[in-house]
Amino acid sequence: MRSPLRIAILAHSTNPRGGVVHALELGDALTRLGHAATVHAPDATGAGFFRDTLCATSSIKASPAGRDVRAMVETRVADYVRHFGRAENRRFDVWHAQDGISGNALATLKERGLIPGFARTVHHVDAFADERVRALQARAIREADHVFVVGRVWQDWLAREFGREACYVGNGVDRNRFSPTPDATDGELCARLGLAPDAPVFVAVGGVEERKNTIRLLQAFQALCLQYPSARLVIAGGASLLDHEAYQARFAGVLAHCGAAAEAVIRTGPLRQRLMPALYRGAAALVCPSIKEGFGLVILEAMASGVPVVASRIAPFTEYLGENDVAWCDPFDTGSIAAAMAQSLDGARRADLVTAGHCVAARHDWAGTARAHLPAYEKLLEPVDA
Repeated sequence: MRSPLRIAILAHSTNPRGGVVHALELGDALTRLGHAATVHAPDATGAGFFRDTLCATSSIKASPAGRDVRAMVETRVADYVRHFGRAENRRFDVWHAQDGISGNALATLKERGLIPGFARTVHHVDAFADERVRALQARAIREADHVFVVGRVWQDWLAREFGREACYVGNGVDRNRFSPTPDATDGELCARLGLAPDAPVFVAVGGVEERKNTIRLLQAFQALCLQYPSARLVIAGGASLLDHEAYQARFAGVLAHCGAAAEAVIRTGPLRQRLMPALYRGAAALVCPSIKEGFGLVILEAMASGVPVVASRIAPFTEYLGENDVAWCDPFDTGSIAAAMAQSLDGARRADLVTAGHCVAARHDWAGTARAHLPAYEKLLEPVDA
């Protein structure tokens, strides 16, 4: 293999979403292995990526785009094609898309003979109502020369739906960044959110979205408040390119009828990355009752921070978490979610969950994830007619 490789990693945005976190961590890990990785993304705000990186980054000028998903996707694809249409921006050996937007851009560049081929990571697959968006999502998978997945459930799905053999690469966690050791940001975050030091705080990350199951989480929290009236629910994050307004309106309607529990719900929006470890450390538990995920990176981050986790008993969580690693719940049963949240507060069970979480986090490192990509990268270097 040529070394160092010049690797272009393309993400859908500069927002702190799981796929973008993965792209940046992969870029950093590849850089530590001696390669020259650059993570690219359309930058709608001009603020750049949400955290500093070891690898190089490139913010692509993003054209104005409305909330219509089809128009937004096509606009972002065009932004990428325009940027890499210039020869000076194509000085890379390996091209790697992390999503459908960048995958379509690389497919177009490949069709035009401007790049020899590309790899694509499928984190998860969305169910779009728009036929054109569904077609673009499929194209980004079909036209890739190599496909990676972070969850085996999607490896099986791709084999079944597309006949594609995907390479499992998994995910990691930076245990230097996410640790149980407090620092000055802990007090800063508590003051910012108005959290009492003795109140049990449940944290959900990803904003209010249907696949995050936020409404059922809210209903479970409302029930839990009957037993723990001082409890708080912090819903962090939520930066997304997709339109979640309809679901968020339903959430607001449920919240309006939650009585006293409504006052205990805190929506932070996207938090600065330096505050995320403190958010986890201040939590009684991370609650992840999702009904669809690619992997669930926040689970590893919380575990590395010494925090118990409540998780849906579904793949991909069941792929890498054992029976006693988390407090399991049925994501379609609010009573089950509430019971798992209460379980995380029980002294002995809580201690066991923290210990198990540290062990799970220790098994996942970004260097291993980066190395898992290298055989496919090497194949991308081979001549097309080989």
